[in-house]
Amino acid sequence: MSGQLRTAQVARAAGVNARTLRSYERRGLLPEPDRSPGGHRRDDGRAVTALRVAKAAQRLGFPLEEAAELLETGRHRHGRPVPGLQERTRCKPAEVERRIADLAAARGVLTAALDAGCDDLTRWARTPGRPVPFTGPAATDDVPR
Repeated sequence: MSGQLRTAQVARAAGVNARTLRSYERRGLLPEPDRSPGGHRRDDGRAVTALRVAKAAQRLGFPLEEAAELLETGRHRHGRPVPGLQERTRCKPAEVERRIADLAAARGVLTAALDAGCDDLTRWARTPGRPVPFTGPAATDDVPR
């Protein structure tokens, strides 16, 4: 990547929008970029990598604050292992399993609502034995089959 990437180019290359890029800069996830005399961003591609890492960490279940911490630690450790990463990561598989269960419950409720011809969630929720979609995690016990 050239050292002349502008905001839109960095955002596009990282798979985010310019607003996200600026938000991450304001939060300190990304260092303030070099600017041309005209005030245009001049980035050498490091922001693209940092954005990709932050978004990947979020998809893996790390909150934005932890993703920022991991990026900050990585910047100061020059590629050495991030202390505490193993401990932070240990609980993530269980969190992923809970999210999978929540999504499976949501799928079950939606499928049941569609199968029943539901076109009014309020009426659906007032019908005995039918859960209100998304009122709680993994609440599939009441879903009619």
